[in-house]
Amino acid sequence: MKKLKPTKIICVGLNYTDHAKELNMPIPDEPVLFMKPPSTLIYNNEPIVYPAMTKELHYEAELAIMIKDKIKNVSKEEVMKHILGFTCANDVTARDLQRNDGQWTRAKSFDSFCPVGPEVVKDIDPNNLKIKLYLNGEEKQSSNTSNMIFKVDYLVSFISQVMTLEADDIIITGTPPGVGEMKVGDVVEVEIEGIGKLTNRIIKPK
Repeated sequence: MKKLKPTKIICVGLNYTDHAKELNMPIPDEPVLFMKPPSTLIYNNEPIVYPAMTKELHYEAELAIMIKDKIKNVSKEEVMKHILGFTCANDVTARDLQRNDGQWTRAKSFDSFCPVGPEVVKDIDPNNLKIKLYLNGEEKQSSNTSNMIFKVDYLVSFISQVMTLEADDIIITGTPPGVGEMKVGDVVEVEIEGIGKLTNRIIKPK
């Protein structure tokens, strides 16, 4: 997978019906958006650093959308021609800091908190893919992107009405049920049907 140079990484919160049910939360009327800085970006087989500032590091398996070119106010019907492809992502989160802060910027923004990979794949139906996460080989998350509340075409169109999207920008589309904790030394794998498996190990900060 070639190295990307996104201007931003846009994230979608609470975008799986089964995850909303797990949390006993209402289905949102519109996508809930937040962002990660490009400095969070790492790739397959690169380490996730467990920051000293947190005591509760969580995994979140997600489908990532890679934007091909500059777009603004794109219609749902035009979205697919502006997508470079899709890959696996892990929305790594310092859950204790998220609770403490009452908003998500610090908890989501440490270096190495957005692994993506292993490859960017174009010719798949992004709205009907099995998505799984394994921690040290044990399955922890299992769902299908058909359970996404807001589908890929809607998300890209909606976000493009808020902000201009640039080539290499990344949209990660929410996580299914089963999020949980990672420890130093753990190996976490996100696997999406038709794309492959994203593998990262958790390490101490240097």
